[in-house]
Amino acid sequence: MQTSARVLITLAATFIFGSLASAPATAQEKSKAGASQDKKASAATANQKILLENDKVKAFEVRFKPGEQGANVKRPARVVRALKGGTLMRTYADGKTEKVQWKTGEVKWLGPDPVFAPKNVGKTEVVLYVVELK
Repeated sequence: MQTSARVLITLAATFIFGSLASAPATAQEKSKAGASQDKKASAATANQKILLENDKVKAFEVRFKPGEQGANVKRPARVVRALKGGTLMRTYADGKTEKVQWKTGEVKWLGPDPVFAPKNVGKTEVVLYVVELK
C-alpha cells in the first residue's frame, strides 16, 4: 500500500513539474495564460486559488480563516501540504464529524473521500496546498 502511494505521489509531482518545464512561451502566450488563470481563480470559491489545472492534475491553494467553512463536495485522491497549520473539522453528509490537525510543513496523502464540508475551528488561518489527481 505504501508503495502505491509513493508511486502516485511521484506521478503527481512528475505531472506538475513536467507541465511547468514545457517549451518556453512567447510574450503573447504568457499574457493569454495569465488572463485564463485569473479567470479560473475568480471562478473558484472565495478561499481557493487554482494554480495549475490540466487533464492529469489540479493544483490549488485553499485558505480557511477562523470559522470559515469550505465547499461540501466529494474529494478525489490528493496530496496536501500545510503551508500554515491549524485545526479543521470535517462534517460528513451523515452528520459524522472528524477533527483533522495540520502542522505547518506536514504532507499527507488523502482520499478519495466521501462528501464532507471542512471548517476551520481554530484561532488561526489554515493554508493548504493541494494536488488532486484526475
